[in-house]
Amino acid sequence: MAGRRKGEKAGAALIGFAAAILAALPPTRLPAQDSFPPRPPKPTRLLPARFPPFEQVKLANGIELVVVERHEVPVASVSLSFRAGDVYDPPGREGLAALVADVLTKGTPTRSAEDIATTIETVGGSLSARSGDDFLTLSANALSDQLELVFSLLSDVARNATFPASELDLARTRQLSSLSLALSQPGSLAGRFFVAEIYGSNPYGRSPTEASYKAIAREDVVEFARARLRPGGALLVVAGDVTLSQVQALVNKAFAGWTGAPPPSPSPITAPARRTTDILLVHRPGSVQSVFIVGNTTILPTDPMHFGARVATQVLGGGADSRLFRVLRGRESWTYDVHASMHRRRGLGFWSATAQVRTEATDSALREMLHQIRLIRTEPIPNSELVAAKGFLVGSFPLSIETAGQIAGQVSSMKLLGLDPSYLRLYRERLSAVTALTARTAAQRLYRSDALTIVVAGDGAKLYDGLRALAPVRIVSAAGRPLAPDALVPRSSGLPLDPAQLVSGRDSFAVVVAGRRVGIRTTELLRTADSVVFTEALTVEPDAATRITVVLDPSTLTMRRMDQTGRSGEQKSEIHLEFAGGRIKGNAIVPMPQGVPRQFAIDTVMAPGPCYTEFAGHVIVRALPLRPGAVFSFTVFSVGDQTIKTLNVEATATDSVRVPAGAFRALRVAVSEGEVPLVFYVSEAAPKRIVKVEIVGSPVTFELLR
Repeated sequence: MAGRRKGEKAGAALIGFAAAILAALPPTRLPAQDSFPPRPPKPTRLLPARFPPFEQVKLANGIELVVVERHEVPVASVSLSFRAGDVYDPPGREGLAALVADVLTKGTPTRSAEDIATTIETVGGSLSARSGDDFLTLSANALSDQLELVFSLLSDVARNATFPASELDLARTRQLSSLSLALSQPGSLAGRFFVAEIYGSNPYGRSPTEASYKAIAREDVVEFARARLRPGGALLVVAGDVTLSQVQALVNKAFAGWTGAPPPSPSPITAPARRTTDILLVHRPGSVQSVFIVGNTTILPTDPMHFGARVATQVLGGGADSRLFRVLRGRESWTYDVHASMHRRRGLGFWSATAQVRTEATDSALREMLHQIRLIRTEPIPNSELVAAKGFLVGSFPLSIETAGQIAGQVSSMKLLGLDPSYLRLYRERLSAVTALTARTAAQRLYRSDALTIVVAGDGAKLYDGLRALAPVRIVSAAGRPLAPDALVPRSSGLPLDPAQLVSGRDSFAVVVAGRRVGIRTTELLRTADSVVFTEALTVEPDAATRITVVLDPSTLTMRRMDQTGRSGEQKSEIHLEFAGGRIKGNAIVPMPQGVPRQFAIDTVMAPGPCYTEFAGHVIVRALPLRPGAVFSFTVFSVGDQTIKTLNVEATATDSVRVPAGAFRALRVAVSEGEVPLVFYVSEAAPKRIVKVEIVGSPVTFELLR
């Protein structure tokens, strides 16, 4: 330590000595600087993108092989694409292609899912499958000297996948969880309604549902793979440190004996004729913000107007310097996310402009977006905007072809969309050639300002009057049921609760995360002459525990009190609330990331009518007259942000639910708009019991033990 201190002192002395010398020097005279030039320098000549050349060959079994040589790095990227995307899902089986892709790499007669994963990961590679709108693609990456192994795995899963029932069930569970999360998000919800509006009943307009996922049997998966995963019409792209002769020899060996004619193509994708602009309002009671999407169908991917449209869309909403961003976010502060984009598909594509805005600013923001769309259709784009938009698109293209995987992806997209072989080589030159007139002509043709589709997802009660001043409004629930305007305002009579459904009893639940039991949850409902008391005790390994007590009035089931105590490791939390005299009063101690808990008092006015805490939903759902299609709303006090919000309760179809306690016929009840979206499974048989709870978007479930 003494030596170190001595060195530190010496270092400090040297620094001080240097500072003294610098201070003693005369001030440095810098050469005179001219002011900034009055105009920017001329752009330099566009350098070639140097997209590597590729070679193509049609194999005897019908596979189209494309090889892109890139020898700088000893890696290879392989993609094998089939005409087996979401567009081929049968009606009522939407999500089938996604399940096929999810389970495709999960087992063959000679390899288990673990064997496949271990084999590719041992050599530092990866193997995956995904379904898109039009195609299903197997992708693999590895060092180029492992290419024979890669083709062996690709061939095995493409030709011999066994689709184990256990893996299919897991995949279905993952997809259902993702779907529940998507339906709880206004952006995802609006997107589903938007594609349905612009494409109608055509395959591009259909989206998976809970019912469609559950309707898919293993036989459907096997038959879909047999019918559509064929070598005829398949595209195999290999990019990296490879040669055509090397790849062709490996492919012929790996896929020897595999035959099959191309599967039938889908019927041409058409769109419903639309002659006027109107608004579809998706009612989400209690939403504090809304999402709206504006757009329409456009052109086929091979239409040369794509380049002018791409530039016009970039000017409109392609980035932080776009018009929508500058006006809606920068000038008006209505939104933090607004953008416009072109969407290419093998069939008819579409364009869209999207914004997430505060509820009270929705009509103003939408009116301004429509104004900007009209401007870009009718007025020439100023040169400054045109140059900036083209500069971004042209300049960012090389960043999309830096790796073997990116190159393989670009070539695959080009081939799958049916584009000209020169498309990638001339991409930047064609963008650079777009003029203000070309861009405006494209916008006039593609942005149908007199026949736009507009979808708004948000609290209809607060949005309806402002929106109908812009265009005719149709209203639907989040489940798609048509609603009348007077249905937007909740009835003043409150929730139709039946206290008799709440019977004293005690239940135990296993806390399960991704199939592994990690804790125990016990609940007890005690009904007396003067109160209904619901208590939960939750323990989760390794060191977390919570206890919550909710007290309700026995005749009206209005909220009286909630007490919550908990700990996670060394951090403790407490919440104590009293509901009386039209006010909510109490105090809270909330853990913080810094380790110092936040303590605060609570005193707020209750909303008119019954008001609860979010946790009281565990009691309320059992007292509601649940049936498929029933929808309810109730107000809650959120301790996290100390606000009053509206929770939505929607019951869907009855299903058979198996938990450790046995098999139950139970109604699926989704509770959304809270801090944590939940799905309850409530037994049909009286007295009603909650037999399972899912936390939407997470692998956590609570399953009844007894």
